[in-house]
Amino acid sequence: MTSKTSARKVRYAVVGAGNIAQVAVLPAFANASENSELVALVSGDPIKRETLPERYASIEALGDYDEFEAVLARARVDAVFIATPNTHHREFTERAARAGVHVLCEKPMAPTVADCEAMIAACLEHRVKLMIAYRLHFEAANLQAIEALKSGKIGDPRMFSSLFSQQVRPGDIRTRPELAGGAILDLGVYPINAARYLFREEPIEVRAAVSRSGDARFDGVDETTTAVLRFASGRVAQLTVSLGASSTGYYRVIGTEGDLHAEPIYDYEQALKFVVTTEGKTREHKFPARDQFAPELLEFSRCVLEHREPEPSGEEGLADIRVVEAILQSARTGRAVQLPPWSRRHRPDLDQEVRKPPVAPPEPIGAPSPTIR
Repeated sequence: MTSKTSARKVRYAVVGAGNIAQVAVLPAFANASENSELVALVSGDPIKRETLPERYASIEALGDYDEFEAVLARARVDAVFIATPNTHHREFTERAARAGVHVLCEKPMAPTVADCEAMIAACLEHRVKLMIAYRLHFEAANLQAIEALKSGKIGDPRMFSSLFSQQVRPGDIRTRPELAGGAILDLGVYPINAARYLFREEPIEVRAAVSRSGDARFDGVDETTTAVLRFASGRVAQLTVSLGASSTGYYRVIGTEGDLHAEPIYDYEQALKFVVTTEGKTREHKFPARDQFAPELLEFSRCVLEHREPEPSGEEGLADIRVVEAILQSARTGRAVQLPPWSRRHRPDLDQEVRKPPVAPPEPIGAPSPTIR
């Protein structure tokens, strides 16, 4: 990279100003200022458009969703961070690609495999980069857990079990079927992705079931989903995700010589930890809370500036959604669903770790927490 390039910053527009954008994405630009700059905001809420620039003086252009392309041009935007509801990810990825703007998109990548494939194709056609915002691919606790398993600390990892749940606020977008809400899309990608990166392989079969309590919050979406994933190596992963239970988030991997238990492990506000147990002895590994969003910006900007293909890529996002679709199909039919062969050359590894200090989340404007505190 030339000195001229290294001095340049990638100019970003954030698309969507919901809770995650306000408490995590927008504040993260302070920790990513070495190569990333927030210059535009696209939101459907006029109050947010009026108020948020008072917090972020670097914003040069604002607009509603139908003004998207005009905002990109006015602020000379290089890249977008898409933080809209799931059903809008494809639309804004394709619109950004047609405008020649690179795309960093929140997960889940999109509601369907067809959507994911269209997003990948649009970015390839218009020669822009696409990265999916898997923040845990840059986070120390998860990367150290990967390293512990790769180094044989618990022998051959054979079984994975995970529970991820929260009590969602009534009326939140996660409860709305027209916005692709539900537990498996909102929470399920975390344990699915974790099983894939810890086992370093792809599932070949899925069995799943959806549980409903009759709570009116979840009309039209899955409240609680349980799935079992089988892998060609004989490994098995079991996961349960719920939007109607007390908050928790852990995974446990049982190997031939020990086990690794991580809790909390999917969170972006708390300190994380995992415990390795072998031969009756345990060792705890603690990791302080850090900004998990700035590393995504930093890495994506490096890829843009250095003309590298980003990871986690659109293919990584698609890999999870193909499992999500199989889970929903299995739950609907009551039968096991076979997955076509799939391989990934790249897996998250320890050299991807980026450490940035935590940011104090500001009080969100018109975007309450998705969970009942």
